[in-house]
Amino acid sequence: MKKQDFIFWLGFILLFLPFFVSQTVFDFYIDFNKEHGMITSFIKFAILATIGEIIGLRIRTGNYIQKGFGILPRAIVWGFLGLTIKLSFIVFSTGTPVFLSYLGLESATEAMKQSFTLNKLLVAFCISTFMNLIYAPVMMTFHKITDTHIINNGGTLVGFLRPINFTEIFVNLNWNVQWNFVFKKTIPFFWIPAHTITFLLPPDYQVLFAAVLGIVLGVLLAIASLKSVK
Repeated sequence: MKKQDFIFWLGFILLFLPFFVSQTVFDFYIDFNKEHGMITSFIKFAILATIGEIIGLRIRTGNYIQKGFGILPRAIVWGFLGLTIKLSFIVFSTGTPVFLSYLGLESATEAMKQSFTLNKLLVAFCISTFMNLIYAPVMMTFHKITDTHIINNGGTLVGFLRPINFTEIFVNLNWNVQWNFVFKKTIPFFWIPAHTITFLLPPDYQVLFAAVLGIVLGVLLAIASLKSVK
């Protein structure tokens, strides 16, 4: 293990260790999350999903830090996306059981209040499927646009605050990778199964688990980036 890897993973462990060794810290997190869910969503995604991108940078370049990468702008974007992800969780976890009940699965709403059952698994799968087919492509495309904007402006906070040229960036995205890998492969084969697990968890842990998956997203983005240069 290289020195930079040791330092990075030591910092990673120290960041989360208090939540595992201190019941007081863990209880504070649970209470704060219940009272300020949107704030914690912003913080969790700003930290965890950005860590995922830093790991992705390590995979692509061999370094955790690179000039022009823009860690702070990326964290701001992920914090904002965390707010939309929390919103989508509420919308789809509430609306999907109602829709399934409308279709005739009358126990759909009650199933999510129970311990693990086949009905609950089916409803969780449907929530994940609807969310990832309707919301995820928009979020992923928006993230790619902001990612490109950050790189085009040298990764600086001042550059990030400049107006985003959505039309130009959108037209010039690598849609071969975006469609054939990000959409067609990661959504059905990773995100739908992963978020099915997410919606089987208690509500207090769902966004946290989704934010942890943001680390995996960083790796997937790194793979997509490597594909785009082939």
